[in-house]
Amino acid sequence: MAQRKQTPIVAELGRPETPEETAARRAANSRRHRANQTLFNLVIALLASLAIVLFLVVVVVRPDPAPTDPVDYRQIAEQAQPASADPLIAPALPPGWTANAARFGTVKEVPTWYVGFITPSTQFIALNQGLGANVTWVSAVLEDARETGTTTIDGIEWALYDQRDADSPGNFAYSMSAVVGDSTVLLHGTAPTAEFELLAASVGAELEEG
Repeated sequence: MAQRKQTPIVAELGRPETPEETAARRAANSRRHRANQTLFNLVIALLASLAIVLFLVVVVVRPDPAPTDPVDYRQIAEQAQPASADPLIAPALPPGWTANAARFGTVKEVPTWYVGFITPSTQFIALNQGLGANVTWVSAVLEDARETGTTTIDGIEWALYDQRDADSPGNFAYSMSAVVGDSTVLLHGTAPTAEFELLAASVGAELEEG
């Protein structure tokens, strides 16, 4: 006859477990297992989150590019001059003014000379000279900005387009336009009014010399 298996004696108790003690031990083991599993899942989730953050920092977030070297806009104007029937404006400016771009091309089928200036206040003003320009060209370059006033600088009347109170005007916070001979000159950017007026005066002096 087969012998009945005896319940092993538990060392801590000095006797076999009762069914209730066995059930309680198994329940406690189950709770510990679930707690360990939850902790393990939290660690895995945290590591995954850190990996995503590291990916965004390395791949998406990039440092600002180094400032571009100033360009010699007067030399570029001289080189481009043979392609233009009218003198290209390359005003002489005081120290602190630099150009980060200069090119001669076509905008809305209008021959256009462009210079991007960085001002002493580290703001931006673009100079656009349209040769034989029209209203369509002005609207395109100024992105349909509306005239808000006029001013006269050294005998040249300039239309003003002040959008500094608009939401996100970008590089069109303030603009000026003037027609001199066959050229339409547009200035637009983020600089203070005084710097716009200095550039406008320099443009006027350049046109007088031309």
